[in-house]
Amino acid sequence: MKARAVTAQTRVEMLLTVRRGESLLVTLAIPLGILVFFTKVDAVNTTLPHPVDFLVPGVLALAVMSSAMVSLGIATGYERRYGVLKRLGSTPLTRAGLLGAKTLNVLAFEVFQTIAIVGTGIALGWDPSGGLVAAVSLLLLGTIAFAGIGMLLAGTLRAEANLAIANGLFLVLLFLGGMAYPLYKLPDVLETFAKALPAAALSETLRGVLEAGRSFPTGELAVLVIWAIAAPLAAARWFRWEE
Repeated sequence: MKARAVTAQTRVEMLLTVRRGESLLVTLAIPLGILVFFTKVDAVNTTLPHPVDFLVPGVLALAVMSSAMVSLGIATGYERRYGVLKRLGSTPLTRAGLLGAKTLNVLAFEVFQTIAIVGTGIALGWDPSGGLVAAVSLLLLGTIAFAGIGMLLAGTLRAEANLAIANGLFLVLLFLGGMAYPLYKLPDVLETFAKALPAAALSETLRGVLEAGRSFPTGELAVLVIWAIAAPLAAARWFRWEE
């Protein structure tokens, strides 16, 4: 019965995600737009011969951040505001089942995002190399970290405040995430600060496994692991189901 309830709720979550136009803009259109624009205008100055080789790992990180933090967090915040979470609590769906359904929805959409971004990257000249299995593991780790941040914001703030802070945080992490340009382009203080954030940790570790001949950034992996542990624990500790 519980498995059927989770399956049914997952189906509902996926349907709602597809119907939210603003969610599709943030999670799919913006990452693909950044990938195509910065590849075509050749505005990314890196040591790599082709900009797309630098951009694809960063845009994959951006897509995970968009889905697991912004889209999931804002939608959950408004469900909490309108009492949807409270009503679901009276159904056979448990809290764990609800979180499981939301997680499955995010993961399913990320598969679609990854296919779209990788396919677009290949069409733009990206040559996939390196550890693809390791890259998938890092994307899962990033999903846990960003989902924890999104659920923490959704479960502790009013819906309007959650909306504003989630969008603001998205822009900050986009600019400081090493997604569209290298971190060493930032001033030293900002670069040090950026390296402590989950966005830069995910984009740099993805490049570490997807770029042939590049050494793996173990420090950034440690940062990502810390966020993947701390953010969900904080969300579980402080998440309130009613506003």
